[in-house]
Amino acid sequence: MKITLTLCCGAMLLATSVNAQKHRTAATDTVTSNYYAPDLFAPLFHQQKGNEFHSANGNPGAKYWQNRADYVLKAKIDTATKVLSATENITYTNNSPDELGYLWLQLDQNTYKADARSNRYTASGATQHTDGYQLASVQVSQNGKTEKVNYTVTDTRLQIRLNKDLAANGGKINILITYKYTIPGAFGNRTDYTDTKNGKIYEIAQWYPRMCVYDDSQGWDTLPFLGSGEFYCEYGDFDYTVTVPGNMIVAGSGELVNPTEVLTPTQISRLNEARNSDKTVMIRSAADVTDPKSRPAKGDLTWHFKMQNTRDVAFGASSAYVWDAAKVNLPGGKTSLAMSVYPVESVGADKWDRATEYLKKSIEYFSQKWFVYPYPVAINEAGIAGGMEYPGIVFDGITDSGKDLFWITAHEIGHNWFPMIVGSDERRFGWMDEGFNTFIDVYASDVVNHGEFGPKRDDEYAPKGGYPADEIVATITDPDAPVIMTNADAVPEKYRHPIVYFKPALGLILLREQILGKDRFDYAFKNYIKKWAYKHPQPEDFFRSMENGAGEDLAWFWRGWYFNNYKLDVALIEAKYADKDAKKGLTITIANKEQMAMPLTVEITFKNGGKSRMQLPVETWLQNRTTTFTIPTTKEISQVILDPDHALPDVNRANNVMKVR
Repeated sequence: MKITLTLCCGAMLLATSVNAQKHRTAATDTVTSNYYAPDLFAPLFHQQKGNEFHSANGNPGAKYWQNRADYVLKAKIDTATKVLSATENITYTNNSPDELGYLWLQLDQNTYKADARSNRYTASGATQHTDGYQLASVQVSQNGKTEKVNYTVTDTRLQIRLNKDLAANGGKINILITYKYTIPGAFGNRTDYTDTKNGKIYEIAQWYPRMCVYDDSQGWDTLPFLGSGEFYCEYGDFDYTVTVPGNMIVAGSGELVNPTEVLTPTQISRLNEARNSDKTVMIRSAADVTDPKSRPAKGDLTWHFKMQNTRDVAFGASSAYVWDAAKVNLPGGKTSLAMSVYPVESVGADKWDRATEYLKKSIEYFSQKWFVYPYPVAINEAGIAGGMEYPGIVFDGITDSGKDLFWITAHEIGHNWFPMIVGSDERRFGWMDEGFNTFIDVYASDVVNHGEFGPKRDDEYAPKGGYPADEIVATITDPDAPVIMTNADAVPEKYRHPIVYFKPALGLILLREQILGKDRFDYAFKNYIKKWAYKHPQPEDFFRSMENGAGEDLAWFWRGWYFNNYKLDVALIEAKYADKDAKKGLTITIANKEQMAMPLTVEITFKNGGKSRMQLPVETWLQNRTTTFTIPTTKEISQVILDPDHALPDVNRANNVMKVR
């Protein structure tokens, strides 16, 4: 809607000593604007009331429930055939108020099959394939009775049709599956194997059938795994073993519980040293990699890991790993252990020699600022997945170095907060995963090592290296760009980083630095993390949590920034001395020319030096498309500028500056 305005009509008077209206120019002065306040500030943003499961204040409700999945996994990798075979025992607890006549599981390895749906959702389908999961046996055990069940596989989903409904409010069932699959090569993207000079590196993820989430929002959440939309998993305890040739090292999520069986006494001693060292300690050096004495035995060895209260586990395995570690200092006197494993090709002072340092310091910052890292170990693993995250372990690139290695390390381990601790549905709402994490990464770059790698400017955030608010304009003004709330798999690759990472991260920075202020934002955001740790928040829970915790109606912001790509264009229309007398102050007229509104900083520069600023709240635009006000000053002024720090995504900065004559 385009509207032409007469400035003398509807101008807003703000706390000044002079009636600005009498200083208007001729009534024929006009400005063109697309802004329509009733649309941006429309009431009833929250279409549903809070309920006993999801409270109106954004917290889990008094009767919030969540199902649970505990896993016992026993896997073996045949390095000759590249086949992983395993047995799985899932203890599934139905805490919902519903009896369940069937169960759904995720089969992500089926995304590599030639007939997978993931081959068709973009213009460029995969050119290499595997046969996906080969299920040898699917059984259930209930009340001491084990029986085969009828099941069906649909793309990346497995439905188990129970002979007897699983009881509500605490009913338990065990799911017993025997399976195998061929590990994809480099085309695996998130899980793969690759060659190095000292042996293959295996990055093993999405490697077991996982329970789909059953919740009060979707019932069974059975979106297929297509690729962009990642994961939505139940929490539980994991007990898993991995059997590999004895010359290999396994680095896995959780804690290694049988070190004496798979490590040398020297390695165990060095690990103990690392647990008390702020400096990186070498566990297995580059020279050790080719020394048979760095492994305790020939033949196969079984590595045993445990991890509590997590939604997933993954691991890396290789004979090529150099391995180092250091202590992570956590609030309250707690500690964790940061470790990196990488091939000799990645060794270097500006390369993976610093990977554990980056991991350690990122965890320490995130823990101090937002929520304490909960796991006993964190691992940075070098391979070709090139940036992928799982609880307690991240896969980063063999060739990463310098600031890029820091940025990718901080980003991937940051995912342990979103969505590993705060368990959002990233298959539907990628921005609650990538956007939140990119947001906390921005501040990590500013803080770690006194900003050695700041500001963060990479593929995820302001990739051209300029002002983030200016760089996002190209996306906001692109008529083909999707909105943040778009289903994760429906975002074209061209827009994936701008819409899933960059815009939502910048939105939180706008919320923190321009709208709420750091104190109110931090209080509300930390409360959101604390209340939804190890639970399943929906977008509505986040919106309500921030509004209630900060004490602000933010419907206009969610509507304009998340549900639409509303543009912002604030424009200086006029700046002149009141009654043509500099001693009576400067009268300024500003227009909002597009559909977004924001709080605004106005800066004046004095002719004899110095500057002064004033802040206009977003309510400036609640009833008006223009505002006229007088800044009381007795000094002569050379110019006026709107948003001098380039903090706002203004689509036309040419009308933000005006000389005063």
